[in-house]
Amino acid sequence: MGFFGSKDWNVIAIIFERPDMYRANGNRGKGGEATTIRDNVKNHPRTIFWGVFDQKGAFLEGGPAGGARSIPTTTLQRLVRDVAKIPTVLEVLGILEKGTEKSVSKTLVWNGYPTKSETK
Repeated sequence: MGFFGSKDWNVIAIIFERPDMYRANGNRGKGGEATTIRDNVKNHPRTIFWGVFDQKGAFLEGGPAGGARSIPTTTLQRLVRDVAKIPTVLEVLGILEKGTEKSVSKTLVWNGYPTKSETK
């Protein structure tokens, strides 16, 4: 949170599409709208991981969500460890930080997808 409780957040959701494809959705919100976006992202049934970032790219809060049940535990652990460094996430955050877009969605390019032997 910023000074005096003002919020200007970028909320990222990693969404399950299929075992070999996730999506990085990002939304920018201010004040109460930011809180609503965060809560909606956390409660979306296909959200694997959610994160809140400030306008300088600093991670403020986040964690696994209900969609994490759709992926192997080892994949979730890699995602949690890597999320703030994944180029697709950084690209989405960069677009949101510029303020020209309020929402961005991109297919997650990541080398941590589960192998065939790891899928449930």
